[in-house]
Amino acid sequence: MRQISVSELKNYFSRVKLLALDVDGVLTDGGLYYTEKGEELKKFNVKDGMGLKLLMEVGVEVAIVTASQSASVSFRAQKLGINHVFCGVEDKLRVIEELCQKLQLGLDEVAYVGDDINDLLLLETVGCPLTVADAVAVNKQIAIYVTTQPGGHGAVREICDHILSIKDIKPIGSSWVDALPEMLT
Repeated sequence: MRQISVSELKNYFSRVKLLALDVDGVLTDGGLYYTEKGEELKKFNVKDGMGLKLLMEVGVEVAIVTASQSASVSFRAQKLGINHVFCGVEDKLRVIEELCQKLQLGLDEVAYVGDDINDLLLLETVGCPLTVADAVAVNKQIAIYVTTQPGGHGAVREICDHILSIKDIKPIGSSWVDALPEMLT
């Protein structure tokens, strides 16, 4: 993780107007489950979903950008009310650039959470590069923040709570700002 101060981290989170997420290894634990008919299943964390809903309620856009082609991703996004869903993506940066143009946002207003090497270019380009505790090492080196939780186990909720707190919208029971200095050491 890049070494930045708590005040710098707060500044990064305060600028976020779009939170873009990878799926496998971020919104899920990265495990692949198949039925006997070969249908792919994914396990999502309900707390991550609540965090994303809270962000969208306060005007932060949410996007899913994944190389995966899975009906379960589209179904989960629909259940959460996420309108920006891009599956089967090879060039994630191009997709985010086009979405930013549509939403009239700069890349510096984008937070992206990616856990593997196919996320590197986007992590290197956005204003707020983030990753999960069990990401590959190079992603952790690029990220300004690495979650304490692994992907699929509340890591996205952790990020959502941070953004909400920085924007002075505290979910019930959230006290992460007080613990931030300890989390960064």
